[in-house]
Amino acid sequence: MRRRTVLASAILAAVATPGIARAADPGPSVSKTGSTQLDSQAVFFVSYDGLVNNNSFQKNGLFTYKGYQYAAWYTSTKYAVIARRVLGGSSWSTVTLSHQLKSSDSHNVISMGVSKVDGRLHINMDSHSDGYFYVKSVAGLLDNPGSTAWTSSVFGSVQTSLDGLALTTQFTYPQFVATPEGKLQLSYRVGISGNGRNALAEYDGSTWTALGEWSGSTGTYTSSHGSSTARNMYLHGIDYDVDGRLHAFFTWREQNAAVMCNSGGITNHDTGYVYSTDRGRTWRNDAGTLVATTGTSDTVAVTDSGLVVDSLNPDHSLMNQESQWTDSTGLPHAIISYVPGRFGQCTTDYVSDRTANGRAFHVRKNSSGTWQKTEIPVALNSSQRTKLVLDKYDNAYAVFPYGRIAGASKSSGYTDWTLLYDGSDLNAFGEVVIDEPRIRADNVLSFMYQEKSSGTTPSALHVVDFALPA
Repeated sequence: MRRRTVLASAILAAVATPGIARAADPGPSVSKTGSTQLDSQAVFFVSYDGLVNNNSFQKNGLFTYKGYQYAAWYTSTKYAVIARRVLGGSSWSTVTLSHQLKSSDSHNVISMGVSKVDGRLHINMDSHSDGYFYVKSVAGLLDNPGSTAWTSSVFGSVQTSLDGLALTTQFTYPQFVATPEGKLQLSYRVGISGNGRNALAEYDGSTWTALGEWSGSTGTYTSSHGSSTARNMYLHGIDYDVDGRLHAFFTWREQNAAVMCNSGGITNHDTGYVYSTDRGRTWRNDAGTLVATTGTSDTVAVTDSGLVVDSLNPDHSLMNQESQWTDSTGLPHAIISYVPGRFGQCTTDYVSDRTANGRAFHVRKNSSGTWQKTEIPVALNSSQRTKLVLDKYDNAYAVFPYGRIAGASKSSGYTDWTLLYDGSDLNAFGEVVIDEPRIRADNVLSFMYQEKSSGTTPSALHVVDFALPA
């Protein structure tokens, strides 16, 4: 009887423990449940091969909080709009801000964040290696959405600082992330492509504070073709896991094109990984070795050991700013994409070569601490980026350009990637913006996409919803 009791206890423990695969766990699946239109005439122009309303580095361009979903975009007249709906509802309420997009540059995205300590909505917009524009709502707006009017009066004036904190005159890639305590952090790049540093600021419910830079741009990187002495770290994301650890995958972009086999490629190389256990104040490599202290001269450098989890030279048009996620046990996952060596060892035009031969790869750390990499057998057919999400069973989903969705099961060790949805009914242009919190809120994969257009003819902007396994 004792042996039978121990076995039963073990089974019950497996059922009760998040992240433990059970025989009854379903594999990945998606079922389209609905679609809503945000704007019939959203601004459309192609810049850097992308759209300003749908860039994968636009963290929280669409997000869910306390039963409501929020979206942000630019209209055909280039005004910034913030909208909300009851989660799963068919109609959106909109507020048009006083800010107009200053230039036709797809980097000038709108990013949003929530400071849970005071229920404010924070909005950062329109920045590419120069200044930025910032708006925050009244306190409590997102805590009591059903009883709070959705009008321009709940938003403050447009600022060119964070309540007086300027940060930098060369600001790009705002990404808001909430700390486990409910504070709000803002990740951003100081400097320019090929010569920039990642930095953090933090809002505690009353004041913004600059924590400082944590990645460096100096040091020498040498390939078989040449050397470079300046670069920037491009993040695939920055996310807290269930245990409060902050994760960041990245790739390096070199300033000097001499490191490439051909000037038509891109100088990105290697997939790196660091984490922080103290809210971004210090950073460690995968082995746990301290590699940086934020706000000091000791920043993450290309010459630091133990950073690279997947090695790749600059000759394969590795994409920057792809995607990452952490699973229910806190293990990090990422998607990267490039042109594999079987298609040649030298890309000469990164857009056409990635479109013709680019492939996405799932990179993850398994429970034994080993890094694994699996090619997803779906051609990119695009130069653009793919988004990664995991469901409550830790099945993985890759949302490709044009809204195509592939999935792989945890039970297979993520080796059974298959196309689940081909996106043909969307007429989507390219990259999509994922509602990351909604996956956990109600088990729905929801993303924003814009219809194909030409030139500068405005097109419709939508949000589409897919039910994941119950």
